[in-house]
Amino acid sequence: MTEKEIFAFLDEKADAFNHPEYINSDPLQIPHRYSVKQDIEISGFFAATLAWGNRKSIITNATKIMDFMGNSPYDFVMNAKESDFKSIEDKAVHRTFNGEDLKQFVFNLQRLYQEQESLSYFFRPKDDEQNFYHALERFRTAFLNENNHRSYKHVSSTYKNSAAKRLIMYLRWMVRKDKRGVDLGVWSDLDQKKLSCPLDVHSGNIARQLGILNRKQNDWKAVEELDIKLRTYNSEDPALYDFALFGLGVTKELE
Repeated sequence: MTEKEIFAFLDEKADAFNHPEYINSDPLQIPHRYSVKQDIEISGFFAATLAWGNRKSIITNATKIMDFMGNSPYDFVMNAKESDFKSIEDKAVHRTFNGEDLKQFVFNLQRLYQEQESLSYFFRPKDDEQNFYHALERFRTAFLNENNHRSYKHVSSTYKNSAAKRLIMYLRWMVRKDKRGVDLGVWSDLDQKKLSCPLDVHSGNIARQLGILNRKQNDWKAVEELDIKLRTYNSEDPALYDFALFGLGVTKELE
């Protein structure tokens, strides 16, 4: 296939998977349960933070966090105190993310919401920035607040060349908006032209099989290499291709 044919194929696959049915088996269903902007932001942030490993267990464990918060995440975050966490402090939540991490994340979020009414403020790229490379590091700095708590390992650093897959995915959920209603698009103040595709071992391998990514490591340099290619064919909505790369991983068409 020529490159033009490859992208026609990817457009077709993106169209098929950018569909409300996709939500039913994806962690994206967690923020879709809410209607208040801050509830969407917080539930989405936790769902994205847990998004490694088996998708069923991600959804199950993110749901448990929401249950723990009384299914009112914003209200819980704003009113949380140390004693609220006694029952889960020493318990596993999801893989290496535990109750101690959850507590620290809640207090970090509480501090940010005391400063700004929406988390979008902390993810905002500057006008001359073409992607979220610097914005993600600024968010990380604000969120962690120079705290060396063990939970810092759950927030990737683009400055350390991480692909920051979970944060990039979270941005897609919050920023991207179209008529399909899959992504939530609640951060209309951020430009979806600057989004990247979340890159992990699966999407990276598919991009390489298609010949649209050469770099062998799944790191930030690979994200930017893929960005260039995707934006050539869809400069308005490059993250749309995440649906295609994800879908091809599910259908295993290229194997």
